[in-house]
Amino acid sequence: MDSIDLEVLKTAAGWIADGLRCQLVTVIKTWGSSPRPIGATLAICGDGRVVGSVSGGCIEDDLIEQVRGHGIARSVPEIVSYGISADEAHRFGLPCGGTIELAIEPLSPASALTELLARLARHELVARRLDLRSGAVSLERAAPGTVQHIAGDILCTVHGPRWRLFIIGAGQLSRFVAQVASAMDYHVTVCDPREEYRSGWQLPEVPLLHVMPDDLVIEARLDSRSAVLALTHDPKLDDLALMEALKSDAFYVGAIGSRLNNARRRERLKLFDLDAAQLARLHGPVGLYIGSKTPAEIAISILAEMTAVKNGVPAALLVNHAAALSAPLDDACVRA
Repeated sequence: MDSIDLEVLKTAAGWIADGLRCQLVTVIKTWGSSPRPIGATLAICGDGRVVGSVSGGCIEDDLIEQVRGHGIARSVPEIVSYGISADEAHRFGLPCGGTIELAIEPLSPASALTELLARLARHELVARRLDLRSGAVSLERAAPGTVQHIAGDILCTVHGPRWRLFIIGAGQLSRFVAQVASAMDYHVTVCDPREEYRSGWQLPEVPLLHVMPDDLVIEARLDSRSAVLALTHDPKLDDLALMEALKSDAFYVGAIGSRLNNARRRERLKLFDLDAAQLARLHGPVGLYIGSKTPAEIAISILAEMTAVKNGVPAALLVNHAAALSAPLDDACVRA
């Protein structure tokens, strides 16, 4: 499953390869309450086909209407704004008087989308630099933490996996988590030394490594844009990897299991050289409490909690499984 950003780029590259005129629209600035964040993209083909989104739909309708009425008329990029007046905010569905600024770029083989996609396939984090005066494009490797910005007449957009997720265990739940996380711009790596699980892995786009999980966690050099999930229920695989992850800068470390099993896990981890603050970083039972029962629902629960932590949502606003009174105390199965 591709991320939205990747889907837009692949579709636009296909239109260019077919000799079709198209343009790329990128959100570069917002004021007030805008429906889509900075960096959101939309590609429009000359025949009116569209992929991606830059608003709740009303701005897309206006952009498509312009293309259908006038074609792809631009020869160089242009910056346009929507929602400056109250009437426009109402017309384009921008709540609370929100305003959105877009860069509209006509695309061609010189737009370097083919090269960009090739580099993204190698899991590179790439900065695409667009000259807003001439439309010239250059690509370079982006440093971790690089964000979209404008410097003078240069718009720099960032593409590729912004975050890393390491999953211990290659079971069914791991497959659902890996699929959704990949669509959320995570570079997902799964680790499982158990042959019986490795042979059934069905996501060729997500690497499955046959190494011990703690070795992987050490070699990964986890940073503040990394997350680790232990999903095996096997202390021999989970505990040492969790110990290393909790000592790292990873923004999220979680483990599946019931509250009882997680209490036992914490007691085991106390035997290692972890202090109270490090142990407190462990999310377990993992995930927000949404009544999840199936692997797909549990995956959503886990990624919802990861997203909340990544975005700095206060813990007081969240109800996780550890705090949910209705979660059975002795449920040792797949409660996230």
